[in-house]
Amino acid sequence: MSLIGGIRPPIAVLSALVLSLAGITALTLGTPDNVRVPEAVRLSQQYVAEDAAIALRASLDESRTDLTRTAALFNQGPPASPDIVLDKVGSVYQKWRGTAVIEIRSGKLLGARGENVPLAAIDRTRLDGADGLAPRVVRLPDGQSRLLTLALLSWAGRPQQLLIGASSLNVPGVTLGAHRAIGVVDADGRVVGSRGALGDAADRERLASFARTAAERARQNPITAKQPGAGGYPGVSGHLAAGASEGGQSVAGYASLAGTTPGESTGAAGLGLTVVTQVRVAAPAGQLAGPTFGLAAAVALLLIGGLAVLLLLSTVQRPLIRLFLESRRLTRGDLARPVTVPRSGEAERIGAALERLRHQLRGAPAESTAEPAPRRHRFGARALLAVGAVLLLAWSVPLMLLLNRADDGVRIPTQTVRDQKTRTATLGDRMRRALDEGHADLAAVADLMGERTSPDAMRTVLARAAQDHPRYESLFVLGPDGEILAKAGRAPHAAPGKGPSDKRFQVSGHGGAKPVVTATAELPGRRGTAVVGAFRIDFLNGLLGRPGLGEVRVVDAEGRVIGSNTGYRAFQRRPDHLAPLLAAKEASAAVQRDGGKVRIVAAAPFTGGGAAQDLTWTVVSSQPASALAIPEYTRQNHTVLLGLLGVTAAAACLGWLHIVVVRPLRALAVHAERLADGDRRTVLFPRHHDEVGAVTRSLELIRQQLQNQQRPHDGAPRASAAAGRTP
Repeated sequence: MSLIGGIRPPIAVLSALVLSLAGITALTLGTPDNVRVPEAVRLSQQYVAEDAAIALRASLDESRTDLTRTAALFNQGPPASPDIVLDKVGSVYQKWRGTAVIEIRSGKLLGARGENVPLAAIDRTRLDGADGLAPRVVRLPDGQSRLLTLALLSWAGRPQQLLIGASSLNVPGVTLGAHRAIGVVDADGRVVGSRGALGDAADRERLASFARTAAERARQNPITAKQPGAGGYPGVSGHLAAGASEGGQSVAGYASLAGTTPGESTGAAGLGLTVVTQVRVAAPAGQLAGPTFGLAAAVALLLIGGLAVLLLLSTVQRPLIRLFLESRRLTRGDLARPVTVPRSGEAERIGAALERLRHQLRGAPAESTAEPAPRRHRFGARALLAVGAVLLLAWSVPLMLLLNRADDGVRIPTQTVRDQKTRTATLGDRMRRALDEGHADLAAVADLMGERTSPDAMRTVLARAAQDHPRYESLFVLGPDGEILAKAGRAPHAAPGKGPSDKRFQVSGHGGAKPVVTATAELPGRRGTAVVGAFRIDFLNGLLGRPGLGEVRVVDAEGRVIGSNTGYRAFQRRPDHLAPLLAAKEASAAVQRDGGKVRIVAAAPFTGGGAAQDLTWTVVSSQPASALAIPEYTRQNHTVLLGLLGVTAAAACLGWLHIVVVRPLRALAVHAERLADGDRRTVLFPRHHDEVGAVTRSLELIRQQLQNQQRPHDGAPRASAAAGRTP
C-alpha cells in the first residue's frame, strides 16, 4: 500500500491530530492563570524604557549636532572670542550644565560658563584620532556623572581651540508618577543617572540589581536577542520582574541606546548606555479561570474525535478492506461462497456487483444476474465524511465564535492605564522638543546673518543647515515685503507679498493635502526679515510611531488632526470619543467602554515651555484593549486559535480522505456496476496503489476472466461454420 495513499494514513493522522490538539487544549486552557502581573503590564514597562531610550539618544545626538554645527558656523566666519562663542551657545541652547573653551596645544582654559567642566578627563593628545571628538561619560568625584560633548574651533593663523559642553545623563521628558523610577546605566552596570521613586534603600538596591542584569543583556546582538517575530526597536530591550511580596511586585523594563535602524552607529549609541525603568505594581494574585474549561474541552474533543474516527473505521475502512479480500478471493477462483455485501454506500454497490460477477464467473449470463429494481443509494461515503466533519466542527466552531469571549466588562490593569498616559506624555514632550530644537536651529542660522549678509552667503548658510537637519523640507529668508531673499530645499510655502509672521510657529495649508508647519526666527539687525523653515510632515508623523500605543494623533486647539501615525486627512475632525480628554486641558487617561468595545485613551497637551508651546497642540492616543496581552483577551485568542486548529485538522484530513478514497471509490462503484451489467470492453486501470486500487486490479482480472470465458462460446459457431464449408 502507498504511504500517503489509501484510507489508513489520513485516519491515523486525524487520530494523532485529535490527540495532540486535546493535549494542547488541556495545557493551554486547562492551566490555572495565577499571574501576579499581567503580560500587558510587563510589556508596557519595556515600551516605557524604549521610549525613554529613544528620547535620551535623540537628546544626546542633538546636543552633539548642535555643538558641532555651532562650532562649524563660527569657523566659517571671522575669529570670535571664547566669551562670544560661549554666550551664543548659552543663549540659543539651554541644555548644558557647563561649557568651556580651551586651547588644545597648551590646555589653557580660555573661557567657561556654568559649573566646572572636568577638563582633566580629556586626553588632548588623542583628539585627532578616529573617535577623538566622540562624546564620553565622565564620573565626578562626588559620584555623579557628566556627558562631555566636544567640537573644534579653528581659524586660520590661530591655535585650534576645543569647545566643550557638559550635561547630565537624565532622561528628558518622561513622566514618572508616584511609584516609578528611571535610571541610566553604563556598560559596566553602574547607574550613572537616576530620578524618581528611590526614597528608601530597598528601591535603590532593586534598581541597581535591575541595572546589572540589563547591562549584561544589553551586550547581546540586537537581532539574536529578540524573539522570532519581535521587532520595532532597533536595540536590545526587554522586561524584568523581582520577587513578589505582600505589597505587590516590582517590574522593570530596559532598552539600550541604539540608532534609528539596526546596526546604525551614532554618538549616543556608541556610549554603551542602557535605560532602566522600574515600577511597583500592587496586583494581588488572582485566578482568572480554573482548569475545568480546558480539561472539559479536551475530553470533549477526545470523545468527538474518537466518535468520528470510529465512524470512518466502521463505515469506510473496514468495508473497503473486506471488498478487497472478497475481490481477491474471486480472482483466485474461490466462487463457492457468496460475497459478503456491506450495508450501505458505494461499498454496498461494489459488493453487490462482485456477487453478480461471482455468478457470471460460474457461467450465469449477465442478464440473469441483473437486479430486479435499481436501489437508491443515498447514504454514501461523502455523507459519512460530512457527518465526521459536522462532529469535528461541533467542537471547533463554538471555540471560535462563542466560548471564552471577553465582553466589555473586561478588567484593565490600572498600571496599563497609567503607562498609556505616561507614554503619551513622553511622546508629546518628544515632539515639543523636536519642534523647539528646530526653532533653535533657525535662531542659530539667523544669528549668522547680519545687515550686510549677501543673498549668496544666505544661500550657503541655508544649504548647510538643510543638509545638517533633514527635518525641514524647505528653508528660506523672507523679507518684510514678502520677497524671498534666499532659499534651500523645496519651493517655499509663503503667501505672495506677505512678510514673516510675528509668531514663532504657524500652521497653514488648510484645504490642501497636508498641513504646513513653519517656524520663524527674526534676523538680528534686520527688522521684518526672518528665516523660515517648513517642517516635513513625515518627520513629525514619524515621531508618533511607537508600538503598544495604538492610534496616536496630534490635534490643535480646535480639535483638528495635524499629524498621526496612521492614515488621516489634513485638518479632519478628531473622533468624538476623544472630546472628554481634550476638554480636561491636562494629561489624563481613561478606559472607555462603548457597545462592546473597550479602549484605553490618553491625552497630553504640550507643556514645559519653549517656542512650541505657542501651538497649543495635544497628543492623544487610543489603544483597543483587545490588542493588549490582558489575560481575558489572551484566553480568548487561545480559544479562537484552538478552534481554528480544529477546523484546519478536520479540513486537511477529511479533504485528504475525499481526494484519495471517496472520489476513486465512487468511480469504482460505477465501473463495477457496468462490468456486472456486461461491459467487457472497458479496461480498469488503478490510479493509486491503495485499497481502492487493489479492488480495481481485482475487477480487471475478473473482467479478463469473463472475457476469456466468452471467447470459446463466440468461437465455436465460427469453427462449425468453417468446417461445414466445401471448397
